[in-house]
Amino acid sequence: MKLRQLSFIAALLTAAAIAGSGGNPGPTAAPPLDAAVPEVIDLDGLGPVEFGDTEQELARRGVLEPEAPCGPGLAGLDRVSPIFADERLVLLWASPPMRTPEGVTVGTPVSRVRAAYPDATGLSAPAGTYRFDGLLARDGDRAYLFLHDGRTVRKTIAGYAEHARRLFDEGYSPC
Repeated sequence: MKLRQLSFIAALLTAAAIAGSGGNPGPTAAPPLDAAVPEVIDLDGLGPVEFGDTEQELARRGVLEPEAPCGPGLAGLDRVSPIFADERLVLLWASPPMRTPEGVTVGTPVSRVRAAYPDATGLSAPAGTYRFDGLLARDGDRAYLFLHDGRTVRKTIAGYAEHARRLFDEGYSPC
């Protein structure tokens, strides 16, 4: 367990002990993000984390961990990596068990993705690279980008369509 999780558990136990004794526990920490968020990432974001939120807003709300290994991370959600541009959340890079509302996640067959998103645009990785092909499923200014090996989804990314396409065109890495 991470130190933050242990601290949170200790705070809860202390608050419970104080509450049981009739004392005033004072302010308590917010529950970890993963306790309040379903495992569904949609084109608005993920629970209380919405595309367009600033890094400052997310940090103030205690949702952003600035010291994560690959840059800022989401507190309690190591399965999701935020990507920022101009200090605003523009993409979320999601790993299982995170999935779209249609149930698409890493490991989903490409045929099922095409059935769930029939208007998705196929994107071809540059020849001679180790990058995956993609399917870009747009809805207005938002999109899912499913990177795949021709058979199954290997990476799931959600957010602003412009940034998803740029990520695909320029190369990608969650770190």
